[in-house]
Amino acid sequence: MLARIRPGSTIAVGFVLVAMAVVFFARVLIDVEGVQNFLRRYPGEYGLPEGAPVGLPAWIGWQHFLNSFFIILIIRSGLQVRRQTRPPLMWSPRWNPQRKISINLWFHQALDILWVANGIVFIIVLLVTKQWMRVVPTSWEVVPNALSAALQYAALEWPTENGWVNYNSLQQLAYFVTIFIAAPLAVVTGVRMSGLWPSRAKRLSAAYPVEWARAVHFPVMLYFVVFTTVHIGLVFATGAMRNLNHMYAAQDSNGWLGFAIFSLSLVVIAAAWAAARPLILGAVAKVFGTVSAR
Repeated sequence: MLARIRPGSTIAVGFVLVAMAVVFFARVLIDVEGVQNFLRRYPGEYGLPEGAPVGLPAWIGWQHFLNSFFIILIIRSGLQVRRQTRPPLMWSPRWNPQRKISINLWFHQALDILWVANGIVFIIVLLVTKQWMRVVPTSWEVVPNALSAALQYAALEWPTENGWVNYNSLQQLAYFVTIFIAAPLAVVTGVRMSGLWPSRAKRLSAAYPVEWARAVHFPVMLYFVVFTTVHIGLVFATGAMRNLNHMYAAQDSNGWLGFAIFSLSLVVIAAAWAAARPLILGAVAKVFGTVSAR
């Protein structure tokens, strides 16, 4: 009798086969003379505008940690909200005791507020320090260079790059989409689904139905999951020590400092993950409202 094949195994095998096919066809393509000429003309990146900063300041490292911290816990709490059938605790604001939400939803929305506040600081500092030039496309050459970088990645021929000076165009587009499209979409859809939305604004609610927000919010969350997974994978696949020093230690070297800071950040995130239980969440939530069993 044949063993029952699990859906997860089928998906995994299918993913591996598709990945192998992509690598095979990409490697065939890069051997074509016309494609080689294209890669020489568009190596995967273009020059930054004059006056663009060189290097990554220390505040970028703090932002990497804070964004990772908030995003991971936001995704976890968001999935808990979607899966919960019987909330362990309920929370209500002191100014409106009739309105009750689950403790997981309270935690999710509290993290959202902190993430948005951190994002506002990030955008302001990004503009003031001119670091925006690294993540905002400033030339249409970003398109062919992004295609070139994607093809090189697919062929497992990592595009030559120095993230300390300039991101490749595929990275730049990914960061731009994440910062200026995905993040705002997460915010505006999250606000529509939260208690912050004015319940008496009938016309506004009719123009922007909550169903639309729900239809967008979950795919945006999946985008962040995919982005984070691919981002971490490429960090380790394209020179982990140097990349981690860029991201966390604000230095262009192959030393261990960036790896040490990154490892410490994982410990902090894991501790927060473990601590995010009803008993502890309830104690914290009591500071900002009323917590009850039902």
